[in-house]
Amino acid sequence: MAEYRINELAEASGVSVRNIRVYQDRGLLPPPTIRGRAGWYSDQHLVRLNLISRMLERGYTFATISELLHAAHHGMRVEQILRGSPKGGRFRNFKRAATITINELKKTLNASDRSIALSQKLGLLAKDGAHYAIQNPELLEGAEILVKSGVDLEFLLDRWVRVQGDLEDVAASFVSIITDTYFDENLPNLGEQGVSNMADLIQAVRPMAHEIVETTFRKALDEQISRAIGEAATYFDAATTGDDEPDTTAPDSTGDQSGPGYETTDIGTLNTETGR
Repeated sequence: MAEYRINELAEASGVSVRNIRVYQDRGLLPPPTIRGRAGWYSDQHLVRLNLISRMLERGYTFATISELLHAAHHGMRVEQILRGSPKGGRFRNFKRAATITINELKKTLNASDRSIALSQKLGLLAKDGAHYAIQNPELLEGAEILVKSGVDLEFLLDRWVRVQGDLEDVAASFVSIITDTYFDENLPNLGEQGVSNMADLIQAVRPMAHEIVETTFRKALDEQISRAIGEAATYFDAATTGDDEPDTTAPDSTGDQSGPGYETTDIGTLNTETGR
């Protein structure tokens, strides 16, 4: 896979260095891989730049391009894009500003050096000089809500790392649907067209895989939430029952009528002397 410095990427794509940085700031182009003090771009960046250029030529706005690229990345359909309503939020405003300071991260998310490093590793933040570029405002907003509710940010990010590993296994499982069928001794003889067809099949798996994972996860999440609420209700009921349970050692409200002249029956106490 070819790698490019930003000047080389600009020359290969026909997009100026300035516009490449603008696309990154607007979230249209993923950040480069940082090695040492240099940023390196890949063929995927070049493909994305060519796509952005063609869409701009057709009159699409940055906002529309962003939505379409996001939808394509997740295998979404047009109706899924239109289903949701536009949202506003503080971190979405930060995205338009492109960056957030370390002081803002520590203030809003109680972020530590480790949690900031984890956020970079997960692609949530990208170092941009003395600031950090926000790659996913929605996730930052959700994290802020959890942190304000008492959830430790590092705990949340560690769980994300674990889930990421699980999902990599899921992704490999879906891709293997194609590779297990076509990656055999006949692979070298497929020819250019055969390899192209196989690549198209792998891409065709994406929306199906996304739909299966989304549907299955939604169902599993609903079940786990219901179970958690049920457990919480059990604890609540037990506590309530303990508070409301009558004291069986307390005297009856009618007074203690046991003793000479009285006997207990199924319908109360009967005065054996008067018959009443």
